[in-house]
Amino acid sequence: MLLIGVSVSLTFGRRLLLATICAVAVATIYVAQPVAAQIGRDLGVPEAGLGLIVAVGQAGYLIGLVFLVPLGDLLDRRMLIAGHLLVAAAGMVVAAAASRLGLLLVGLAVAGLFAVVVQTTVAFAADLAAPTDRGRTIGVVTSGVIIGILGARVVAGSLAALWGWRSIYAALAALLVVLTLFVVKLLPADRRRVHATYGEVLASLGHLLRERLFLSRGLIAFFLFASFGTLWSGLALPLAAEPWHLGTAQIGLFGIAGLAGALGAARAGRWADAGRAERVTRGALLLLAASWLATGQATWSLWMVVVGVIVLDFAVQAVHVSNQHLLTAAYARRTSSVVGGYMLFYSLGSALGATVTTTVYSIAGWTGSAILGAAFALCALLMWAGGRRAVAQPTTDVLT
Repeated sequence: MLLIGVSVSLTFGRRLLLATICAVAVATIYVAQPVAAQIGRDLGVPEAGLGLIVAVGQAGYLIGLVFLVPLGDLLDRRMLIAGHLLVAAAGMVVAAAASRLGLLLVGLAVAGLFAVVVQTTVAFAADLAAPTDRGRTIGVVTSGVIIGILGARVVAGSLAALWGWRSIYAALAALLVVLTLFVVKLLPADRRRVHATYGEVLASLGHLLRERLFLSRGLIAFFLFASFGTLWSGLALPLAAEPWHLGTAQIGLFGIAGLAGALGAARAGRWADAGRAERVTRGALLLLAASWLATGQATWSLWMVVVGVIVLDFAVQAVHVSNQHLLTAAYARRTSSVVGGYMLFYSLGSALGATVTTTVYSIAGWTGSAILGAAFALCALLMWAGGRRAVAQPTTDVLT
């Protein structure tokens, strides 16, 4: 069990710093996607092995969610965040200097493992915020995650074109070091009395799976991000095909539309603070399903795709913020473990959507992928409907 220390003022500057940490840290995982082919040519990696360059960071991230994020319920999170950033920076240095595939994979795995600083940051932000301002704070900070995911593709492509793929990892390493200095200088110490061991905190993750609120929100996230992964891992296929034949840079511009939609959902945090998290979740999931009616028209209308992308990313971010608001409020004494456990559902759902959409596209074209994405959205809506009573029920906020 732990006791949260005295609340401090969470200024705009601190919110901005926390959001920037999320953006840069999550970018370390996603920048490999647009430049994997260039890396492969430089290091002599066959096409069949390019998937490893992208997958190794995500694998490290999954491990970190289980074994590193719960440390936030035991240690001073200011120093934990600083330490994670420094180790992630070291991973980026190794990746930038790698002369062979094995060394590159080591660097990317280390960076991915410690990129879970994102979840420690979100949990810390939720605890620093006043209860009446928690949703707004989570909305601002998690906007950094969306900026990192979608912006990484655009920035990585530009840097690689100018100075090569190594410049991407060198720039990220420098940013991570600078952020470490800002964390130590600007964030408050996280002094708490802790009466649990690391083993007890890890065991509490299993206990969470028996909590109806946590499980229902986790399953919503699973299907929510399966729908998200279906779009962003599959959209390039119809856009590069007849009749558009768009290039990588042109396809990357659709990320700007997604970014606009996601940032527009930052207000979802304010709505959650006002007690409307459930209504926001229901409305956003309906929007998510409806967005596929527009995005599914990719074979004949790019404008419909833009509309669909904006609506989908707005809906996903609105639900994501509402979920985390509910969970961090319900489990206020172990926010790190709760956020880490919740993000496991997020990661597994994203992986499912990304994997299945390409298979479905090869069989049924983009129409099939759109139906798949809409089906995932409807499954999330069903999970929400089935778990509504869990929000009103008391939770057991203890470590076992």
